[in-house]
Amino acid sequence: MTEELKERIKLVRKTLNVSQRDFAKQIYISQTLLGDIELGNRNINDRTIQLISTEFNVNKDWLLTGKGDMFAAPPPDIQLEKLITIFGKLDKSLRVYLLDHSKGLLKMQNEIEKSVRGSSRES
Repeated sequence: MTEELKERIKLVRKTLNVSQRDFAKQIYISQTLLGDIELGNRNINDRTIQLISTEFNVNKDWLLTGKGDMFAAPPPDIQLEKLITIFGKLDKSLRVYLLDHSKGLLKMQNEIEKSVRGSSRES
């Protein structure tokens, strides 16, 4: 495995802001194996390269050669996918509860951003 390939694998994971544990789980390898791949201590097989490409929408040509864009499509939002999975497992009353609290959090975020913009104009 080339030095560049291991660095591109690590870059994909870091760009997606995914832990080694979660990244490895998505491509059906152990965290230890992924760590060894990222360190250059183990080679990566074609199956794992294909899984990285498929699971994370990574441009396989970029992964192998560094040519082209990193992602074949917009990168997946792993946290959003986890939230959707959890949401799908909740019963209806808990879904309503989660949505209500999410709306409250969004309102709070908007108020904070508005406050920050206002204070930066005063400076």
